[in-house]
Amino acid sequence: MRVRMQPAKFQKKIIMKKTVTTLAIFLFVFLFSGCAELQQIASQYPIAGALGNADIAAGLKEALNNGISKQVSKLTATDGFYKNEAVKILLPAELQKVDKTLRNIGLSSLADEGLKVLNRAAEGAVKEATPIFVDAVKNMTFTDAKNILLGSDNSATLYLQNSTSTALYSKFSPVVKTSLDKVGADKVWAKIITKYNSIPLVNKVNPDLKDYVTNEALKGVFKMVAVEEKDIRTNLNARTSDLLQRVFALQDNK
Repeated sequence: MRVRMQPAKFQKKIIMKKTVTTLAIFLFVFLFSGCAELQQIASQYPIAGALGNADIAAGLKEALNNGISKQVSKLTATDGFYKNEAVKILLPAELQKVDKTLRNIGLSSLADEGLKVLNRAAEGAVKEATPIFVDAVKNMTFTDAKNILLGSDNSATLYLQNSTSTALYSKFSPVVKTSLDKVGADKVWAKIITKYNSIPLVNKVNPDLKDYVTNEALKGVFKMVAVEEKDIRTNLNARTSDLLQRVFALQDNK
């Protein structure tokens, strides 16, 4: 029995039909598969016009810069720390007993002043150190930009905090010291500590206020950056640029 060979033209048509069918199936799967599968496909097979890591990193940096300009700037105003319950610097455990003792002996006004000057120092320090945070954002590289983008509401802030805190502390600490001196916190607390240590039977204290205020001010700064990041991630109206809209649209379907 002879096997009839198909003409070359007919074989081409069969191949084209199979190709079209395969493409149709691929498009169907691509359009209707779950988000996780979409992300996996997108990461393995770059799509024309898709955002690259450089774009995503730029969007995340813009979000962080927005946090600095919109939220951190609020901390530099008078009472920016003191009347903001989210970041207000409270006394460390070592000084809480000092505060309580002063109030018990009728020196509440001195205790209030001691708390206020710590917050004033933080407000002044953040004002001087804001450029440090801006430079930190500019110089950071997001090798894992997609993981940050598709992470929690404060992933970018945490990344900034973890990668810059040590360097920021060394730069921020002398600014805090200057600010403490400028608002008279050193004199106020010298008076408070002297008064407290003169009380019979108390354990003497000698806190490192510069270190404490530096750490608390940094916590406050990162907390406010996180506020802006979360807003951009969850509020479409907060995405005020085309880049932010395109980048954070990727995380809406995560």
